[in-house]
Amino acid sequence: MKIQSHLAMELKKVMLRQKVSEKTSMLCCTAFVFLLSAQANGQAFSFGCTNENAAVVPTTPTEDFTLVGNGTVIHKATGLMWMQCSVGQTWTSDGCSGAANGYLWQGAMQLAEGASFAGYNDWRLPNKNELASIVEDRCSSPAINLTIFPGTEPSWYWSSSPYTDKSDFAWSVFFSNGEVSGDYKYGAGRVRLVRSGQ
Repeated sequence: MKIQSHLAMELKKVMLRQKVSEKTSMLCCTAFVFLLSAQANGQAFSFGCTNENAAVVPTTPTEDFTLVGNGTVIHKATGLMWMQCSVGQTWTSDGCSGAANGYLWQGAMQLAEGASFAGYNDWRLPNKNELASIVEDRCSSPAINLTIFPGTEPSWYWSSSPYTDKSDFAWSVFFSNGEVSGDYKYGAGRVRLVRSGQ
């Protein structure tokens, strides 16, 4: 079982590298085969999902995160610490309550610069690859692990990455289906902050 758990963790790292750095499709296929093998050998994955497609291999199982207990989690594959709640929501021991606020892109960038939470003041807006790394492909509406990120709205969330082809656009992730795309900077997107961990 320890070998299977280790295999699953290593595989998850490979899959995240594939997703974040957009390596060749061969790497992705190899990772998929190994993950299916780990599952066939009894490796179980857990996660919270509103609309689940059981035919899809989990991309962010709960076991991939360390729950810190103060409204933050650490993604083991990347070492990033995330706020569990969207900005505007309130963290309680039962999860996230309230509604996420909408921000224009520039407002989201400024908000991140002055954010303080859980004893840290180095929070920032994630880049598009970091934000995409927490999409759960097995879930939709929202496409995220709700055990780790409760109360997430199936809406689009800002990244810090500007869109190079159009100066009035920036990259965002649509957490209804996990799509990464460019969006108009003057629309109201949701915000989830991240920090570089230890």
